[in-house]
Amino acid sequence: MKGDILVIGDSCRDIFVYCEADRLCPDVPVPVLRILNETENEGMAKNVQRNIHSFVPSCDIITNNNWYYNTKTRYVHERTNHIFVRIDSGTTIDRINLRDVSLDYKIVVISDYNKGFLAIDDIEYICNKHTNVFLDTKKILGSWADRAKYIKINDYEYVSSMQYPNSKLLDKLIHTKGGDGCVFRGEVYPVKRVEVKDSSGAGDSFLAGLVCRYLKTRDIIKSIEFANGCAERVVQQRGVTII
Repeated sequence: MKGDILVIGDSCRDIFVYCEADRLCPDVPVPVLRILNETENEGMAKNVQRNIHSFVPSCDIITNNNWYYNTKTRYVHERTNHIFVRIDSGTTIDRINLRDVSLDYKIVVISDYNKGFLAIDDIEYICNKHTNVFLDTKKILGSWADRAKYIKINDYEYVSSMQYPNSKLLDKLIHTKGGDGCVFRGEVYPVKRVEVKDSSGAGDSFLAGLVCRYLKTRDIIKSIEFANGCAERVVQQRGVTII
C-alpha cells in the first residue's frame, strides 16, 4: 500500500489582499482601496491536503499541474474583514486521465470544486474502484455517487441536490450547516458558538478532520464530532488557515 490518504481534486492559490477604505471614489459610488498587505496559501484540494498533514504525515495528492496560476484573489477590509470583491483567474483546468492513477491507499478523498478536473464519470470510477471514498463535491448529486463511503455536503449544496432525492445517498450524507453544526442520519451534531472571523476554507478543514479521525478510529460519529471542532478553530482565524 502506498500510504494512508490520497486526495484527488482541483486546486488553486488563495490570495488575500488586505486594504483600508477611508473614502468613496468621486466618479462612481465605490470605495477607494489602499493596499496594506497580502497573504496567500495553497487552496481547494491542496488546502484539504495541508490540513490533513496537520495530523497525518502520509497524504499524497493528484491535482491540476497549473494550480499556482489558478487564483482566487479576495480584497478584504483590514479592520472588519469584510470582503469587497473576489476576482478569479480565467485559467482553464484540464480533466484528469485516471487510467494511470493508483488508488492503493487506505482512504481516498475527492475534493471536487467542479472546475473541470473531475467529471461525473471520473468520480463514479473512483467510487467503484475503492471502498473508502470520502466525497466533497460542488456537483449536484446523483446515482453516480452511490458507492461513495461518505459524502460531505454544505447547506447550499444540500438544497440543490435534494431537489432530486436519492434514498441510497441519504445514509451517506454529512450535511454541514455552519454555526448550526451538521446533520448525519437525522441526528444533529452541534458546534460551540464562537466568533466567526472568516469561514473561508472551513469546509476543507472539516473534511480533513473527518477523514483523519476516521482513519484512526473507524468511527464516523467520533469523526464528525472531531471535524466540528476543527471547523470551530479555523473560523476564528482570518483567511484560509490550517487546523
